[in-house]
Formats: sequence, C-alpha cells, structure tokens
Amino acid sequence: MRALETTPVPEVEAEAEAAPVILGRAIVITSGKGGVGKTTTTANVGTALAALGKRVALVDADVGLRNLDIVLGLENRVKFHVLDVIEGKAELDDALVRDKRSENLYLLAAAQSREKEDVEADAMRDLIEQLRKRFDFVLIDCPAGIETGFTNAVAGAGHAIVVCTPEVSAVRDADRVVGLLPNTWQPELIVNRVRPALVRKGKMLSVDDVNAILRLPLLGVIPDEPSVIVSTNRGEPIALDQTSATGGAYRAIAAKLAGIAVETPPVPVEKPAGMFAKLGAFFGGR
Repeated sequence: MRALETTPVPEVEAEAEAAPVILGRAIVITSGKGGVGKTTTTANVGTALAALGKRVALVDADVGLRNLDIVLGLENRVKFHVLDVIEGKAELDDALVRDKRSENLYLLAAAQSREKEDVEADAMRDLIEQLRKRFDFVLIDCPAGIETGFTNAVAGAGHAIVVCTPEVSAVRDADRVVGLLPNTWQPELIVNRVRPALVRKGKMLSVDDVNAILRLPLLGVIPDEPSVIVSTNRGEPIALDQTSATGGAYRAIAAKLAGIAVETPPVPVEKPAGMFAKLGAFFGGR
C-alpha cells in the first residue's frame, strides 16, 4: 500500500482529472400567461432533442399544478418530486423518471400537493446545476404568472424560450415577462397555435404582428392542429409523429437548439393590411 501511495500519478492522468466539467444548457420555457402551451412545448422539444441523441432532463417547476408528467404519459411512474430531492427525502436518481420511449429523456416532476413558496430559488439553482452536469439539456417548464414560481424557474436557467400565442393578451403578458428576464440573456420566441387561414382573413395576429412588439429572435412557429390535443391526452408527444406538421415544427426547433442544420418548415407570416397596424399603441411601445 505504501508503494502505491508514493507512486507519482502519470501526467496524462492528472490532466484528465483537472479537465473541466462540460455543463449542459439550462433553458426555462416561459410566457407569463397560462394556457399558451408551455408544458406541451417543453414535452415536445425535449422529446425531439432526445430523438437527436441528446441527454435531456425535463423539470416541472409548476409546484402544486404539475402536468408535464401527464403530457409525457408518465404520471403512473412518478414516485418522488422536486421538493423530495431538495429536502433530502429522495435521491435525484430515484426521482428522475426515464421516458418509456427514449432512454435519453428523463422527467423530474413537480410536487402536486405543495405550494410554490415551499421552493427556495437557491435550492432550485443548486438542483439545476446538478442536472447540468449530467444532461446536455435541462428544460424547465415555468408556471404561469410572474411571482414566486417564475422566480424559482428562472433561477437555475441561463437561457429562456418565450412561448406566445397570436392573441393580444398573450403578447402583452409575454412582453412583461421578457422585461423581467436577466439583461444578459437573449430570449428566443416560439409563436404557438398559428392558423394561417385566419391570419389571411385578418382574424388572427400574424407572426410579424406578434414580433413587432416582442422583437425577439424567432426560434419557431407551431401550427394549430387538432391532433395536438389528441396526442396530449394520450401522453404521446406529437414530435414523434413524422406525418404531423406540428411535430415537424417541434423537431425543427430541437435541431436549432442542438446546432443541427435542417430545412425549417415554412413560417406563416401573412399580415392582413391595416387591421393590426396600431397594435403597438396598445402596449405603449418598448
């Protein structure tokens, strides 16, 4: 044993031990307004990233109102949740639920019977840091609103994806959220539930209308398909459906995040003349 202890460590091994840990990207998916598709987006973008070979952890930060497990069809597999890990009642490995379709995708569910105030921002930050050491992407499903739940979800992230539907109220709430994100971030935008036919008729905001206010890099546009509701109810992310335009849009978003060049689906940006020309006045400009 003494000889072993005094044997010098080879230089190459010392260099290997000193090599820095490459951390994954922690991205919060937010909006401000509820019901715009944050959870569906989290599930589908995460599923598509996993299909590209990336190791992905999905974190449900909506304490008290978790739904990410249902969208993924994993509700019967959840035994422990975020607060169990933070409070030392369960190990992280025991709380992470592996997806039944992909060995690269894991879920860390939110507590269903606790309050958002039970989570401290520092504890969430430490937890996300642990996950970043093990996964290429950590996607954090942000709860609606801009109070405690929002603060906790943003705490451990380093980037944001803002999900917005083509509605005036959704755009206004998204604009508010963008103003609360760290100044050093450059959030990206997903416009969800776009119906090109309604845009052409002047009955729905176009992508250009939405981004005239938000002025964010456009990460993707998700068309509105009835099959999204069906897939969500079945717990089968539509990103797995190779025949779906919506699934294709989610896969294109995942490829962009992963730095993979793909042909982006066409973006419905038709702008009806005049109808929303004064939309900026509603927000007072930014």
